[in-house]
Amino acid sequence: MSRQMTGAKMVVQALKDQGVEVIFGYPGGAVLPIYDEIFQQNDIRHILVRHEQAAVHMAEGYARSTGKPGVVLVTSGPGATNAVTGLTDALLDSIPLVVLSGQVPTFLIGTDGFQEADTVGITRPCTKHNWLVKETEELAATLHEAFHVATSGRPGPVLVDLPKDVQFALGTYSEPKQVDVSHYAPKVKGDIEAITKLVELIETAKKPVFYTGGGVINSGTAASQLLRELVDGTDFPITSTLMGLGAYPASGKNWLGMLGMHGLYEANLAMHDCDLMINIGARFDDRITGRVADFSPESTKVHIDIDPSSINKIIPVHLPIVGDVGHVLEDVLKVWKARGRKTNKEAVAAWHKQVDEWRAVRCLAYTGSEKTIKPQYALERLQALTADRDRYITTEVGQHQMWAAQYLHFDKPNRWMTSGGLGTMGYGFPASIGVQIAHPEALVINVAGEASWLMNMQEMGTASQFRVPVKQFILNNERLGMVRQWQELLHGERYSSSWSESLPDFVKLAEAFGWKGIVCDNPADLDDAIMEMLNHDGPVLFDCLVEKHENCFPMIPSGKPHNEMLLAADAQAFKEGAALV
Repeated sequence: MSRQMTGAKMVVQALKDQGVEVIFGYPGGAVLPIYDEIFQQNDIRHILVRHEQAAVHMAEGYARSTGKPGVVLVTSGPGATNAVTGLTDALLDSIPLVVLSGQVPTFLIGTDGFQEADTVGITRPCTKHNWLVKETEELAATLHEAFHVATSGRPGPVLVDLPKDVQFALGTYSEPKQVDVSHYAPKVKGDIEAITKLVELIETAKKPVFYTGGGVINSGTAASQLLRELVDGTDFPITSTLMGLGAYPASGKNWLGMLGMHGLYEANLAMHDCDLMINIGARFDDRITGRVADFSPESTKVHIDIDPSSINKIIPVHLPIVGDVGHVLEDVLKVWKARGRKTNKEAVAAWHKQVDEWRAVRCLAYTGSEKTIKPQYALERLQALTADRDRYITTEVGQHQMWAAQYLHFDKPNRWMTSGGLGTMGYGFPASIGVQIAHPEALVINVAGEASWLMNMQEMGTASQFRVPVKQFILNNERLGMVRQWQELLHGERYSSSWSESLPDFVKLAEAFGWKGIVCDNPADLDDAIMEMLNHDGPVLFDCLVEKHENCFPMIPSGKPHNEMLLAADAQAFKEGAALV
């Protein structure tokens, strides 16, 4: 039945009807009617953040760890513009978000009113779609459509801009089932002829590789299960992008590790030398491909993706299949089984022997130290001491992010939250809060660098207020580690503005917010310190003082192909060559 209510009440009712349990936000004049309605109900929990960028990252963490859309509420002007970084981050990583922004009343739009900004114009390039609602009668339908667009097809962020007078005015509320959203119906089933051609390629391939991305995780847990069944059935090696970690278990015998700029030696060489590359839910981004002209040069390339605009956008492929990963994998398995589950077993066995030779290089080996904590060692110990727990890991952006992807292992999807496409420093801490809100009893750890972590450190207040027991594991090298690494390797060791001379005492900072602070600089004490962090029932800020000039390897230098990786042993020769250039 249709009901009369204010626009503000419609917003809250729509959120309830869409199954929203949590929203992350910060109040301001242009959204006070909505906040008043939130105050008068108990079904939806509101998390008060300290900065709107952090609100969006929290919603990203919530969405990525649950598969549900994250919801954000911000005010007009600076509230909306502060959300832009998070929106762009979510767009590049295909995270479903619904951001509600306040706006000045409709009669003030275009007058440069107080806290007015062209939010729709500003956010058009960084959202999947956005709306400015000028009529209260259109509000409910727009909100329901926003959720549909955010979660259908390739997920992404959407924004609904809400003038204040629309929130006050009366209108007719429509329930989700009363709203026609059929005009946006992305194709989910793959073409069966193309799927059959893929199976034929699977049957004859001699050096195949599955290359998987975040699209597998976005498709749901069933897609990850189907992927595992296909990999185990065919016995093909499998690698993944940064965003796809956990879709196939790291403990699986076919796992090559992550590929790309800081991917594993065996993964990158397998990608370079394969004769059949099956891309499942990845977008061929530049961190993965290296030099495009030399990417996987001898392979037949298959691309499965729900977003048709991603097909042939960067890498031309021989066999495109547009559809949802879960649906396509289900059909691939059906056809493959019906045709007798055939593969070129002898050739694939020889391929595995080649992969094992590459593995024997032990590309993640590093020189240990009895005096200084190496960042690799810190993450190895974190992995060992948390391996038996159902943990959720978020990261900031930089060297520590790549080391975390290399040394932490994920056997389930939705346990790894990181900023991939945009590389947003300041993402991990608020994202960890969003994950913890979604999974209050779980172990949630943010692996951070001190520089990136400081970008949203104000959210310590949010964690304290809402009793969110997140663990912040800071690999503190007192440097902008990845910037410093590039300056060492490519810029003649001229370290321009890549260190800080005014870092806080992290233990005292933790105590100022009512947290537990831990500092450790001795490898012999590390295990006990990590266990102290894990056993504390509240938020912890762990200051792990690590080797200041450690570099992250393997590394594909910019503009190089996969088979020209740098290992640690190659660094000096590369620096000398770069200096000559």
